Amino acid sequence: MKRFLGAMTILAAVGLAQAQQTQKAPPAAAQPAPQGAVAEAGGLSWTAPKEWEALPARPMRAATYRIAPAKGDTEPAELAVFYFGQGQGGAVDANVKRWVGQFQKADGTALTDKDVRTKKETLNGLAVTTVDVKGTYTGGGPMMGPSSPKAGSRLLGIIVEGPEGPLFFKLTGTERTVAGAEKGFRKLVESVKKK
Repeated sequence: MKRFLGAMTILAAVGLAQAQQTQKAPPAAAQPAPQGAVAEAGGLSWTAPKEWEALPARPMRAATYRIAPAKGDTEPAELAVFYFGQGQGGAVDANVKRWVGQFQKADGTALTDKDVRTKKETLNGLAVTTVDVKGTYTGGGPMMGPSSPKAGSRLLGIIVEGPEGPLFFKLTGTERTVAGAEKGFRKLVESVKKK
């Protein structure tokens, strides 16, 4: 009986020591890609401009970048990259319509086709749809946009139809800051290719 109790005490001590070691080592946090590094999702890769700050992982996003505010602006712009998986994320036209629906004119009325620029093209062998919209950004709810409407906003978006499903690149911010990021955004678009 003494041997049995001694063995149980040793096992309990070993188990406690292992549990304490596990508690001391916190789980590794997701780290953002280094500035200007190649990022990947859905069978595609891209390179963001070096001056854009890669942010830590967020739910439902393949990547997030912070773009410094343009001179005279106080808020940064943000590029969110979404990948939902093969066959997920919805049709291209439905997503364009949803993005446009997150904006309104200064008087609160809905945007018309004249207020939105869209373009379909092929880049690096991939079908790409580009969206450019300006106005008051109302967002898509508490997880998707501002808590209150933001006048003078702009969205540049692209949807890339990749081999493992679409990737959605959504750049939002003030008109001035987004305009300043437009060349970098175009370079990012042109860098998207199959892995």
